[in-house]
Amino acid sequence: MELDALILSRLQFAFVIAFHIIFPAFTIGLAAFLAVCEGLWLWTKRDVFKRLYLHWIKIFALAFAMGVVSGVVMSYQFGTNWSVFADKTGSVIGPLLGYEVLTAFFLEATFLGVMLFGWKRVGNKLHFIATCAVAIGTTISAFWILSANSWMQTPAGFAIDAETGNFYATNFWDVVFNPSFPARYVHMMLAAFITTAAVILAAGAWQVVRHHEEEPTRWQMRMAAGTLAVLMPLQIWAGHWSGEVAHEYQPAKVAAIEGWWETSEVQPTILFGFPDEENERNIAEIAIPGTSPYLFPHAEGPIQGLDAFAEEDRPPVAIVFWSFRIMVGAGMAMLGLGIWGCFLWWRNRIDKPGLFHLLAIPGGALGFIAVITGWVVAEVGRQPFTVYGQLRTEDSLAPVSTGQVATSLIIFMVVYAIVFTAGSIYMARIATRGFKDDAPEPPEREHRAPGSPLAAVEEPAETGPRGRKPAE
Repeated sequence: MELDALILSRLQFAFVIAFHIIFPAFTIGLAAFLAVCEGLWLWTKRDVFKRLYLHWIKIFALAFAMGVVSGVVMSYQFGTNWSVFADKTGSVIGPLLGYEVLTAFFLEATFLGVMLFGWKRVGNKLHFIATCAVAIGTTISAFWILSANSWMQTPAGFAIDAETGNFYATNFWDVVFNPSFPARYVHMMLAAFITTAAVILAAGAWQVVRHHEEEPTRWQMRMAAGTLAVLMPLQIWAGHWSGEVAHEYQPAKVAAIEGWWETSEVQPTILFGFPDEENERNIAEIAIPGTSPYLFPHAEGPIQGLDAFAEEDRPPVAIVFWSFRIMVGAGMAMLGLGIWGCFLWWRNRIDKPGLFHLLAIPGGALGFIAVITGWVVAEVGRQPFTVYGQLRTEDSLAPVSTGQVATSLIIFMVVYAIVFTAGSIYMARIATRGFKDDAPEPPEREHRAPGSPLAAVEEPAETGPRGRKPAE
């Protein structure tokens, strides 16, 4: 593979978005978790939920800041490496990204300060409204971003100017609610909640193993395990829904995901194998034959394999094939942790150190692995197009040199390795150190008048050096 400007630009964007996506995926779920904790505190008046809120809001602030910074860098590349893409699709993509700023980012920015610094400055109900507003803002932000990206996957409601070759919208609602958007939005939102639950479960497991468990530890593990057990089956359904949409609109991507090389009336489910793109076959294949009618019950006619597409129109098969299986494997592991955790909760052993906790600690990374590999499946599976079937990636590149892209890529890698690694380590330390710093504040001492008999008892007398009273 020749490392030309096109390959390096794709690597640079992939590197930046891989770092960026982990922070929105985490903050979307964590904002919802904070809203639930504060709501439970207001409802039940139990300090355990307040302590959970005060503990995790510190991590939310750091993750939110790093998500904003990495997102700015990602959008910056549209004007440098991919300026031709921005020029051709700007009238369609631009409004969607603009609405994300106008609706979501302004909402988050307005209430984030109240959420972070208004705990003792505003009333409890107003603070809860601010927390909910930030949580809603994160979901609205995901709405517009997923809409824009889904339009690139399944473009609709547009036309192309015959003279300039630029895209323009003919039906705005068809652009926003393009065919793949509903399924992908549900899939991504569930992924965010599941990712956050896995991190919270891992932090609680670490505290249990280190014998730092307290009442908030037990509650966060119960909430996280229950979330995984409930949402993972829904995520499996949402993933299947997204796959059915991709089968209809992006058959080459599905063929690469499944490792289908030949078009056939009935296709197998390939569990394992090594795609050999040169010879168009799978090596050491393990498959369940004849299962495609169950995967795609509404498919009509033969199910297309990769042989139905020209070689230059096929995505990189091995990357898509293995990324999908890693994503599914991570998801199934989180489902297992959720069910196991709920079983231990039922047996009143979720706060007793054991094998579950030792596995749950590294399991905190499973959500991020699933999110990143899922995006690899979506984005690499769309290749060789930036706008599927309409605009090729090689025709979207800006006139930049290989040296320029290589230099900026190295700078990004060094800066990201330092800044974001340090930030992630610091968040991990906060998450795992326990809740001693978040204990409820002691009741304020009743104020006594300076001359009252109790004042001498409750208020220490002023002393000078060596404990002597200062001269009057």
